[in-house]
Formats: sequence, C-alpha cells, structure tokens
Amino acid sequence: MSFLLTHLAIGVVAGVVVCLGLLALDVASLRTLLLGSDYWLIGFILLFGSVCGTFGGVAMAVAVMNLGDWSDHPDRDY
Repeated sequence: MSFLLTHLAIGVVAGVVVCLGLLALDVASLRTLLLGSDYWLIGFILLFGSVCGTFGGVAMAVAVMNLGDWSDHPDRDY
C-alpha cells in the first residue's frame, strides 16, 4: 500500500507543478479565463483535480508495470 501511495504522491506533485506552470505562463490564456470567470474557484478545483488525478494514476500504473516478476530480477527482494 505504501508503494502505491508513494507513487500517487509523486504523480500528484507533478500534476500540481504542471498546473502551476500552466497558470504562471498563462498558456492559451487559461489564467485569464479562470480569473475572469464568476466561478473561478470551481475552475481551479476542476483543473487541479483532473490533472493531479490523471498524473497520480499514471504514476501508479507506471510503477506497477515496472515491477516485473522474479524471472526479470532474480536477485531483487520482493
């Protein structure tokens, strides 16, 4: 369980960094659009939630796919 939570946290942090980068650079006027809206908080929650959820899921999936089995690494302690 800690293996998955660790990789989930790594993915979420990467998602936060990407979102902050998108907003800081105002890519495709995203920051301008969000801050000009009456529902800017919902927009930020949806942006961060979807990107962090996707990055976290991908990070966990990549970690699980890279585990392999005993025949791949006979000297590794599983």
